[in-house]
Amino acid sequence: MAMVSVTDHFDVGESYAGTLPVGEVGDSVDGRMFFWFFPTTSANDSKEIIIWLNGGPGCSSLSGLLQENGPFLWQSGTFKPYANPWSWHHLSNVVWVEQPIGTGFSTGTVTAENEDDVAQQFMGFWKNFVDAFGMHEYKVYITGESYAGAYCPYIASNMLDANDTRYFDVKGMLIYDPSISGGSATNAPTNYFVQHWSNVMPFNDSTVAQIANASKECGYDEYTDKYLTFPPYGHQPDICQGPGINANCTHYLPGCDIFDLAINSISEANPGFNIYQVAQLLPVPDDVLGFPYTQMFLSPGQQLYFNRNDVKQAIHAPKDVNWTICSDEHVFNGTDDSDPSSYRTIPDVIDRTKNVQIAHGTMDMVLLANATLLAIQNMTWGGRLGFHREPREPLFVPHHPNPAVEGSSGQGVLGTWHSERGLTWALVDLAGHQVPTWQAAVSFRQIEVLLGRVANLSDTTAFPMYADASQPAASTLGSGTALYGFGAERI
Repeated sequence: MAMVSVTDHFDVGESYAGTLPVGEVGDSVDGRMFFWFFPTTSANDSKEIIIWLNGGPGCSSLSGLLQENGPFLWQSGTFKPYANPWSWHHLSNVVWVEQPIGTGFSTGTVTAENEDDVAQQFMGFWKNFVDAFGMHEYKVYITGESYAGAYCPYIASNMLDANDTRYFDVKGMLIYDPSISGGSATNAPTNYFVQHWSNVMPFNDSTVAQIANASKECGYDEYTDKYLTFPPYGHQPDICQGPGINANCTHYLPGCDIFDLAINSISEANPGFNIYQVAQLLPVPDDVLGFPYTQMFLSPGQQLYFNRNDVKQAIHAPKDVNWTICSDEHVFNGTDDSDPSSYRTIPDVIDRTKNVQIAHGTMDMVLLANATLLAIQNMTWGGRLGFHREPREPLFVPHHPNPAVEGSSGQGVLGTWHSERGLTWALVDLAGHQVPTWQAAVSFRQIEVLLGRVANLSDTTAFPMYADASQPAASTLGSGTALYGFGAERI
């Protein structure tokens, strides 16, 4: 562990990187987790820190740092890295951690069998991190995306259970496009998604009819129309009693796997199809992390950025580790059979912090937004089931200059949000699976809300670095632009 100096193109500022053990000396677990920590540049240097985790399972959080919300970015299709004006460390201290053991530069024997094991190992690392940097009594905010929809809630819940604010003072959580659901999460909303994005999924008439007919005959349309309502109809059936599944709960009924049918069909029409952002077309962009679209791809002659010897030396990473963006080996000792986080852990974190955000990009097909909303409508928190009012509030991004093309981000109303009983839901327009990549200013504003700097996602307060930028009156914003529903509205 040491201070990092990265000088290839520009100074990224003060940062610290290296590995720390997941336990105390003499513990049976031999793992070490890699982190990269950036102290905040904000004058409002409160005693707080944000943890960022990517998903997988087994995918590196350094991809989040380099291509989503870090101080410098090297995006797919770009020639070199650049400073990120929307880096979260401009608001608070941020640390990106590769976990569980077996992910990225995090080494050791894989022993975790479930999400509680993962959480306990992370907490061991976290105590060592807090001790190393003297961050005792700091407020902790846990954030992540994708499979971190399992990691983050379980880690937050276990930290809260520890009842130790010296190390684990969890104050909130934000998860993007999260894996949180059981039930018919994949197939039920597929027909609606395909119809909404028909301009980038130009299926022929027979394929459109096949998907639509199967969605009806397999019971997906009825299921969605029944349960994606406000207030919720009631508790949804378990996955084995849901639509499209055989009686033994081992596979889909014939013709009912319409999600894979849609993926296979669009991949034939568009070999560059990106399940993480459905509007991407050919050619496939170059990417220094080797993950520019649905499949792993590294251009001939290109080397993975974090596998370069000079980069490993600069960030004090283990030189003998062959870094990949997602682990080639299992990061669980067996199969993780933990309950989906929406069953108990997310409600638990909401009830104990009153500060949880779940956000989803409308253009993500890895995990569908309506599937996440269905999971929310099957969740009980604050003594009630689901949202009781329909999401309609405008997600507003303050007006701001974009002085550099490479750091540009959108502004104005860019989605829809809603909040009840400590949970905020946001549906983000023009964003794929990695919301901070596609809508950096949206994610910046969401962090401001998470930290309590602004009231909500319709707040028209200017960004701190553009305090003089004029803003519209809140009364002129209208409704949110990303809506659930059928046809033109259904996503």
